[in-house]
Amino acid sequence: MNVTTIDYFIIKGISDIPALQCLAFILVLLIYLITLTGNMTIILLVCLDHHLHIPMYFFLTNLSILDMCSSTITLNNILVNFISGDNTISVFACLTQMYMFASLTSNELFLLTVMSYDRYVAICNPLYYHVIMSHRNCTFLVIFCWLLGFIQVFPILMSFTFFNCYRTREINHFFCDPVLLENLLCNYSYFVWLSIHLGGVFDATFPPFFTFLPYIFIIVTILRMSSNTSRQKTFYTCSSHLTVVIFLYVTLICQYLRPTSVTNMETNKLFSLFNTAAVPMLNPLIYSLKNKDVKTALKRKINYLSGILVVHSFPTTRNEQS
Repeated sequence: MNVTTIDYFIIKGISDIPALQCLAFILVLLIYLITLTGNMTIILLVCLDHHLHIPMYFFLTNLSILDMCSSTITLNNILVNFISGDNTISVFACLTQMYMFASLTSNELFLLTVMSYDRYVAICNPLYYHVIMSHRNCTFLVIFCWLLGFIQVFPILMSFTFFNCYRTREINHFFCDPVLLENLLCNYSYFVWLSIHLGGVFDATFPPFFTFLPYIFIIVTILRMSSNTSRQKTFYTCSSHLTVVIFLYVTLICQYLRPTSVTNMETNKLFSLFNTAAVPMLNPLIYSLKNKDVKTALKRKINYLSGILVVHSFPTTRNEQS
């Protein structure tokens, strides 16, 4: 076995074929720009439109911030390496990227859990909604999600800082994945294994349980409604969040919980690319296409900007009318 103490890694990227590297760069750049545009649009709409100043969209703003950060951290290797031609990354930068990726993924799981609870309160306890989901409580929940994600993954980062001996410099991926780095260690480390798998078990049990549990009560409440119109309208308010949750968990399951017999790096890269690129891009599209409030707010702002452009385009006409 080759054993080496290293100070940098070589990121192999999505493919070794130059033509595919060029295609991957164009595709990832396009997806990344759409992701930034879509999520920034959601953030600006929520900030500028007072009709969206409610807990649901406060959480959605934080989800958009998470998606932008996650995409930037994981996709930058593909974009920067293709432009610069340098596919090396320092051990410190690699561990930082690994920590941020794992933390932001956990943050998103926790935030989606809180958003699920928000939908439960809105549907099952509507009279107490503004009391339970007050601005103070929502702010506390969001801060708690952010802190819990970063604190939970910190033991994984610390476990890797005690090792600088790896079997190879090459990382057959487009970012520093903690599970992949564990497999590159020279010797088996129980501390590294325990920190990664405890974090994985926690993320695979508690967030899914507390995310889908409220939907049991939501479904029961919907079924008790007398009219089909009320049922459809109520379920429609949850459909965007539920769609985002299902997308994320399906990709994470395909990425990390597949049987070893059907696991290979090329397939894993595709699932990772979908998780880190496609899901953050689809989230704002899902919320904008399936959400009447967001579409209405977007139309209001477009009409407002159009009115301003018209006024500034015809200043003389305006003065004559005055």
